[in-house]
Amino acid sequence: MTSSRTAAKAARPAYVCDACGHQPPKWLGRCPECGEWGSVIESTVSTPLGAGRVVSSRLPSEPARPIAQISAAPAKAVPTNVGELDRVLGGGLVPGAVVLLAGEPGVGKSTLLLDVAQQWAAGAGTPSLVVSGEESVSQVRLRAERLGALHDKLYLASESDLSAVLGHLDAVKPGLLIVDSVQTISAPGTEGVSGGVTQVRAVTAALVGVAKERGIATVLVGHVTKDGQVAGPRVLEHLVDVVLHFEGDKHSSLRLVRGVKNRYGAADEVGCFEMNENGITSLPDPSGLFLTRYNEPVPGTCVTVAMEGRRALVTEVQALIGAEVQGSPRRTVSGLDSARLAMVLAVLERRTKQLKLYNREVFAATVGGIRLIEPSADLAMALAVASGGLDLAMAPQLVAIGEVGLTGEIRRVGAVGRRLAEAARLGFKVALVPPGCAPEAPRGIEVIEVSDLRSALQSAARASAAAGGDRR
Repeated sequence: MTSSRTAAKAARPAYVCDACGHQPPKWLGRCPECGEWGSVIESTVSTPLGAGRVVSSRLPSEPARPIAQISAAPAKAVPTNVGELDRVLGGGLVPGAVVLLAGEPGVGKSTLLLDVAQQWAAGAGTPSLVVSGEESVSQVRLRAERLGALHDKLYLASESDLSAVLGHLDAVKPGLLIVDSVQTISAPGTEGVSGGVTQVRAVTAALVGVAKERGIATVLVGHVTKDGQVAGPRVLEHLVDVVLHFEGDKHSSLRLVRGVKNRYGAADEVGCFEMNENGITSLPDPSGLFLTRYNEPVPGTCVTVAMEGRRALVTEVQALIGAEVQGSPRRTVSGLDSARLAMVLAVLERRTKQLKLYNREVFAATVGGIRLIEPSADLAMALAVASGGLDLAMAPQLVAIGEVGLTGEIRRVGAVGRRLAEAARLGFKVALVPPGCAPEAPRGIEVIEVSDLRSALQSAARASAAAGGDRR
């Protein structure tokens, strides 16, 4: 009697959402977790290991060895010859490593990886295989021809079945496999539709196993959700070795590859690329993209130094103060955090007594398509707004770095020495920084420590006056 109950309990039907993995107690037309309609499917709950099942030991395929006797040579990174990608990866692709590259549709993931495949085929000595589940081989060939990415060791295949993909691996024996995208591949014998939680998990686990067994460097292209997160189950990011996000505005040529997880290098590196009609190119020194050169100083601008990963980028912040309006004035931003702008405006008006902004429209933006969300841009944002509101141009060789507090104090931020070194390299002579940062300053740049917004405005005005005297 007890055994029959156990068997019935083990075989009872269960339900799981094919979109997010949620397991409701009964079938529902709409998943209560993610809100998808028709995504709840029936599955069978397997008996857990603790319910009478015993796992027996077996002889391992390879005995455990002391760590000092294991060679690290097979895991040495192979450069892709795409400089900015190698920077983020930590030197290149490790044989057997699996990389997940996620990004918005149309941002340039396929273009970048086609260039990587061509560079690998030309320099690594082993073939590269690109499997596309979204395009035909003729469509991929047209793009490769436009990019100049044709090579005899670059192989293309259009497949959506995992068994066929494994068959291509047997035939080509590549050193690099690119799957575009993992959501389009389906695993035979697995429940759910292509792109669902169950299918994505099964396909990724199978490709990871093959990559480790055969030492194939593998790059999986992933879709993203409306929130910018990698689509599919969270376990997908745990299965792979490296997770990269490919970011960029469709209206800007700037593209960023940002490391999120990296088992073989730093997880906070950023690579910069420029998208043009000839494809995508690396930008080893992108700071010039985020600055505007003026013949004469213009009110409403200030330069800061942002940190993207470990890279310091000199960036210009612009602000325009509109006319007085009735009702609620607009606060419009591009490339900045609207909440931080609202806070900076309130602190400026409350603590300096020089600006009346409550009834004036304010527009603030960055140059070059970069997005600044770190607090270190607060001081530059405040000085740009004050410069526009008071019609006082900042000195052209001045940078401002610091976080603004609600009481108007200037707080210290990280990596000040690296930021100042980058500003000095590009020819900036004066820097406004929080207290205590002077010892980190390199030679060739004058550091002025400011404790609050009022002293920052006064120091900026003196630097601008001195720069005006130098020009005369």
